[in-house]
Amino acid sequence: MSSKKPSLPKSQLAGTDTLDRGNTNSKLQSLETFRSDASEQALRTNQGVKVADNQNTLKAGARGPSLLEDFIMREKITHFDHERIPERVVHARGTGAHGYFQAYENHSALTKAGFLRDPGKKTPVFVRFSTVQGPRGSGDTVRDVRGFAVKFFTDEGNFDLVGNNIPVFFIQDAVKFPDFVHAVKPEPHNEIPTGASAHDTFWDFVSLQPESAHMVMWVMSDRAIPKSLRSMQGFGVNTFRFINAEGTSSFVKFHWQPTVGTCSLVWDEAQKLAGKDTDFHRRDLWESIESGDYPEWELGVQVIVEENEHKFDFDILDPTKLVPEELVPITPLGKMVLNRNPDNFFAETEQVAFCPGNIVPGIDFSNDPLLQGRLFSYTDTQLSRLGGPNFHELPINRPVAPFHNGQRDAMHRSTIDKGRASYEPNSIDGGWPKETPPAAEDGGFESHNERIDAHKIRQRSPSFSDHFSQARLFFNSMSKHEQEHIIAAYSFELGKVEREAIRARQVNEILANIDLELAKRVAQNLGLPVPKAGTVEVPELTPDHSPALSQANLLSGDIKTRKVAILAANGVDGRAIAGLKKALEAEGARAKLLGPTSAPVTTADGKTLAVDASMEGLPSVAFDAVFVPGGAKSIQALSNDGVALHYLLEAYKHLKAIALHGEAKQLLDVLKLEVDAGLIVGDDAQALKAFFNAIAHHRVWEREPKAKAIPA
Repeated sequence: MSSKKPSLPKSQLAGTDTLDRGNTNSKLQSLETFRSDASEQALRTNQGVKVADNQNTLKAGARGPSLLEDFIMREKITHFDHERIPERVVHARGTGAHGYFQAYENHSALTKAGFLRDPGKKTPVFVRFSTVQGPRGSGDTVRDVRGFAVKFFTDEGNFDLVGNNIPVFFIQDAVKFPDFVHAVKPEPHNEIPTGASAHDTFWDFVSLQPESAHMVMWVMSDRAIPKSLRSMQGFGVNTFRFINAEGTSSFVKFHWQPTVGTCSLVWDEAQKLAGKDTDFHRRDLWESIESGDYPEWELGVQVIVEENEHKFDFDILDPTKLVPEELVPITPLGKMVLNRNPDNFFAETEQVAFCPGNIVPGIDFSNDPLLQGRLFSYTDTQLSRLGGPNFHELPINRPVAPFHNGQRDAMHRSTIDKGRASYEPNSIDGGWPKETPPAAEDGGFESHNERIDAHKIRQRSPSFSDHFSQARLFFNSMSKHEQEHIIAAYSFELGKVEREAIRARQVNEILANIDLELAKRVAQNLGLPVPKAGTVEVPELTPDHSPALSQANLLSGDIKTRKVAILAANGVDGRAIAGLKKALEAEGARAKLLGPTSAPVTTADGKTLAVDASMEGLPSVAFDAVFVPGGAKSIQALSNDGVALHYLLEAYKHLKAIALHGEAKQLLDVLKLEVDAGLIVGDDAQALKAFFNAIAHHRVWEREPKAKAIPA
């Protein structure tokens, strides 16, 4: 979702994106005395004893029994036996990266949070992206929600912004979360399917829970199959509060906007990637950081002053609702850059523990009933998963701000507390540590002084009762091709449901209340009677369209970080390859040279070019576009190479930009394809410009009806 980014003064921008990894998170890394490098170090036990023989157990004779006294073997095997910890119930498959956040300007009018008031400061962050449904071994590109969790290591303590790549959620009240997770997880009788929601229990639940209609619409859209983690939006989902130094409270919704634009895979591509490269998303993130193409997001908030809390057609505390940007624009706060990969996946990405309850002065909670439950659930989960209450002392979770209190002992305690008093107040240790009064700035945390006068009751607010109008808003806001993809997704998923009653309920009682044409198309694809009308009266919203919801409007307009495959065989035009690489580099994009095998290819003028991989080794689904340079012998070889021809047909089917240079034009006849806005033929500057323009548009959507005829 777009917003205009204010510029930082040059003095503050200097070196912002070119800092080396050793300095980027200097504040955090200077305190990371736990980070270990084994270079030129002796092999030792966990107690520091040097190991003389790491090949053999201590035995009574060379062929005798092993001795129980072998403390080196016992320590090694015991540690190995306990190397695995329980994986997360949800968000089990994830990947992470280090980086920093920097505010654009002093936002003290909004909040007294220190990291948002100093534009000259870089606050260290750790980000974990994840899928929801599948276990750690599931695929990256399944249709699913993506977690987007950011831990800010601020000077005032850790702030965890724990969200998703979708701005709403399936349920309104946290008490239903176990039901939702049980329904979406693999079915209990056969543990199928892995990493997917296309099964009876999920659709049974959501068809009986109308409040899920909006979120399910997002999940059936292209948002649930992102092209990369770098091209995902992120959202805080729940409504929070900002508190400024004067005590003024505003409601806020958090937004992350990627600078490379927001775009997705196509369904056939996502399915193939799940088999060809299960690690596609985490590999892309890792390689981007290693190559210096640091992923970047802008953090913004929608700000709603307290007096406007009830002015909308929906309740801002309802987590199944979003606030259209046409009603409340996004205020940009700053940018986040990820510039360092973890040193150890387990110690950092797996052991990182997030909790929405980790906030700092200047940020507070709303009465969002989903958020209220999350405040308890996350900490409770970490107690079980990480083995006790001291998980905050793990290096990846440890704040850069000092922490002193009377909390002592328990499992895995690593801090050695000095002094005799582990209580407050005390006189033995001079009264320390002491409370900090909640002064205007740099004071102790104080909850917002919200007046509450109500009866204890188990009930939903009537303002939470509209379940379909925003689902309709989302569908109406999609481009034509996005709507077609939603129809296809519902048809595919419901086609996997065994019980016809569940299919019919979803079509007649959910989809018909969102859009009758949508319900009709899905019903026809499933062989069900077409509904004639909805089952409830759905209120009309203003606005009834929101362009900011469509990914068609969220592209960056350039080709930075895009990946282009160059197909070549012996006799290729080497100058064309060099020219393309130079032009791509100037635009911030990258190319890889692929040959029939991993062996080098020879150019038409006799030079040898090393290839990055074979065409089978790096398939078309790994790239954004394909370029075929000329060279008569090379084109003749590719014309008779089934792998090369399939490569081009697959890229065409997935609506990607393809450029045929020089003699490569002959491939049009071989493949029986026609030139279009993304299939470019030519070897001049105009052709190259058209190719880059097609890449910037992400897909050639007008090709989609024709491409469906191409074999998978």
